[in-house]
Amino acid sequence: MKNELFPWLILFLPLLSATVIALFTLRSKTVSSLISIGAVAAGFVLTCLFVNANGIHYSGETSVNWLTIGGLNVDFGLKLDALSMMMLFVVTGVGGLIHIYSYSYMDEDAGKARFFAFLSLFTFSMLGIVLANNFLMTFIFWELVGVSSYLLIGFWFEKPSAGDAAKKAFITNRLGDFGFLAGILMVWGLLGSLNFSALQNAMVSNPAALGASATIAGLLIFCGAAGKSAQFPLHVWLPDAMEGPTPVSALIHAATMVAAGVYMLCRTLFLYNADALHVIAYIGGFTALLAALMAVQQNDIKRIIAYSTLSQLGYMVMAVGLSGPTPAMFHLTMHAFFKALLFLSAGSVIIGMHHEQDIWHMGGLKKKMPVTFWTFTIGALALSGIPPFAGFYSKDSILAQCLEQKNYLLFAVAVFVAGLTAFYTFRLFFVVFFGKEKTDHAKHAHESPLIITAPLVILAIFATIGGFIGITNNYGSQFVADHETLSLAQQFLEPLKTPVPMFIGIGVALAGIFLAFALYKIGDKDPLPAKLGGLATAMKNKFYFDELYEATFIRAHDFLAAVADWIDRWILEGAIIGAIRGGTDLSGRALRLAQTGNLQTYAFLFVLGVALLLYFVLGK
Repeated sequence: MKNELFPWLILFLPLLSATVIALFTLRSKTVSSLISIGAVAAGFVLTCLFVNANGIHYSGETSVNWLTIGGLNVDFGLKLDALSMMMLFVVTGVGGLIHIYSYSYMDEDAGKARFFAFLSLFTFSMLGIVLANNFLMTFIFWELVGVSSYLLIGFWFEKPSAGDAAKKAFITNRLGDFGFLAGILMVWGLLGSLNFSALQNAMVSNPAALGASATIAGLLIFCGAAGKSAQFPLHVWLPDAMEGPTPVSALIHAATMVAAGVYMLCRTLFLYNADALHVIAYIGGFTALLAALMAVQQNDIKRIIAYSTLSQLGYMVMAVGLSGPTPAMFHLTMHAFFKALLFLSAGSVIIGMHHEQDIWHMGGLKKKMPVTFWTFTIGALALSGIPPFAGFYSKDSILAQCLEQKNYLLFAVAVFVAGLTAFYTFRLFFVVFFGKEKTDHAKHAHESPLIITAPLVILAIFATIGGFIGITNNYGSQFVADHETLSLAQQFLEPLKTPVPMFIGIGVALAGIFLAFALYKIGDKDPLPAKLGGLATAMKNKFYFDELYEATFIRAHDFLAAVADWIDRWILEGAIIGAIRGGTDLSGRALRLAQTGNLQTYAFLFVLGVALLLYFVLGK
């Protein structure tokens, strides 16, 4: 392997950046931000150099022994293959653009230096997940991502809503991580290793190695992915994470954190049997449908895009469950481009609107924010799956995967979700950019500075051409032994090989756009609540999942906590420990009465003791 040191530098440069900022440069916003941007930019350059020297299809590991306990040997190792190197490009490339965007977006924030320290810590944690070659290292970085996302979501900690959102994200992810850890322990107990390559070799040589526990082990590991990638029923944290700054939303909801679950599923696909994959596919499909319905009646510009992320993650998880890691990772990469573009464009709108986020307070921004308008348009077309934009190719591959597996129910769900996606995306588009200005902020809106719009333009380019520049070749080589490498022209025309899902996908997307245009071209008010009644209210209130969890699980938790507190306070502390404590106190008080200081009393007690001793020794 050439340039063996580069992967280690890519991993540890963001950690070094976070450490330097935290210890030395917190007082300088400019220096701190430049250090953080420099670290991730250097990681991107080193990734390019490493891939150029070794090729994207290089496969190997580099590691040092970290821990040996009995039969457990754990390496601190990096796994380098097409899957991890493509993810390196996503994390350092898209993440780097988000860092640059943040330089201007956070410029007036007093905590800008602290923000970039957290950003660097998050990047280090995410790179650790991408590069880890074993489950223990993955789990450690998995938890570091949880901690750093908690810090970023709750960055504006003076806002109670931000603190609540951070805690909600952290606790919800811990629920998934409990199952994840149990699955890791089960796999180690059954296969005797935590190393991904060793585990894969064991499963290849003996597909029944996990025995009757295969389904349970697979679903427990999936719990971790359900938490990080916000799959039902652990989906409730992701929309509330919008309380963080917009660059955080882009980083968490587009390129990195939520992608970790899908990446982990693809990395460990060899562990899942058919039953586990079946469950995973249907959970993904249900999440995609549920989130798309919720998005239809949201009014916060960032929350609409967040629910879109939930829905698209459901697509990816469904594809994995249908034994389609290549379509899943393809869509993950395309999603990183166009969803980061949409979030950052939304941030540009928020800046231009003086931090207004309600779409019904906007309107007529097309002429006032031309760069943001055109980049958002590209992102919206890509998300809706309109050719030739990136989302069209990746969405088509997932629809084709449904038909290939002959799962017509999930195909119908995916098609319906595609139509809903185009509808709610262009509902947002028409209300924000067309019609008349609804507030003074909209009348006085302005285009964002170049450092904000430049990343938008770059992401817009990739959201346009990303579908046919070779990404499927790279992922295909990872997962398909006899994968055929396609030329640029072949990739461009690839959807024509499966015309049925292609035409159906395009048709429902155009229908969704047309319906959005018909209902929102003027955009004065939302006509759907009057048409849908209670269903619209349920969509707006997220189908009352938060209220349901509050009334059931949280109330049950509070009841059990109260019972445990009562037992601890009155039985353990009051009765048992209290009796021991009280008995010791009474014994001490009784013995103290014997300490009179009177010589006759001591002589009497001495004689009485001798008499009792003689009785017990000689009396029997």
